[in-house]
Amino acid sequence: MKRKKRNKSSKINESWLLPYSDLLTLLAALFIVLFAMSEIDAQKYKEMSQVFKSEFRNNEGIPGESGSMIDNPDEEIKSEQREAESEVDSEVVEVSELQALQEKINNYITENKLSEVLDTKLTDEGLLVTILNDISFDSGSASVNKNGKQIAEEMSTLLYADPPRQIVVSGHTDDQPIHNADFSSNWELSAMRAINFMTLILAANDDLDPTKFSSKGFGEHRPVSKNNNKKNRAKNRRVEVLILPNWDKGTGTLSP
Repeated sequence: MKRKKRNKSSKINESWLLPYSDLLTLLAALFIVLFAMSEIDAQKYKEMSQVFKSEFRNNEGIPGESGSMIDNPDEEIKSEQREAESEVDSEVVEVSELQALQEKINNYITENKLSEVLDTKLTDEGLLVTILNDISFDSGSASVNKNGKQIAEEMSTLLYADPPRQIVVSGHTDDQPIHNADFSSNWELSAMRAINFMTLILAANDDLDPTKFSSKGFGEHRPVSKNNNKKNRAKNRRVEVLILPNWDKGTGTLSP
């Protein structure tokens, strides 16, 4: 009597693959959420939370668990909204203070009839005060003259703020080359004019923080007008005082 051969092959139970694949999918989704949260804004956060809510509402995903991966998303959204509103409020206050400072400087310009040589302008960077060199420096010289010293002293009072702001003083020239005993280029001349003017501002007011001040020299390379006539060249010969807001637009935080 022949014996029946045993079937050595056995059926493998693959039912574990489904929950395992779901688990891997959820882990991948979690890492995506964590990565995105570093730069996500409130609206995107809300949209993402709603997507995950709909995905896990029907007890899908991790076996035995239900609900959303994001705990109390509404509270998170409110928190981000409050933070965003606070940032906007701080920026509005800072812009308002710069506008008030601009008005003070403009009053000084009007009272002293200096509109031909001084100017103010609110830019994307901050409040820019322009002082034409012809009132502050003699031709070819980096020494601040009497009129320039008076302006620097007045600026020293107006520039005080609490907390202090970053101040950048820059020098500019026209395109006429210079070769005298003191300077071999317009770059050197413009840099020294900026330094000397900045030094007078700081010397006139001990309450100013020197660590917040810096100077630059651009020579003839950043003209505001074409160097094609005497009037335009006079506009290009200038010292600029840039008053930066205590607000970093890049990071959305108060500047250090």
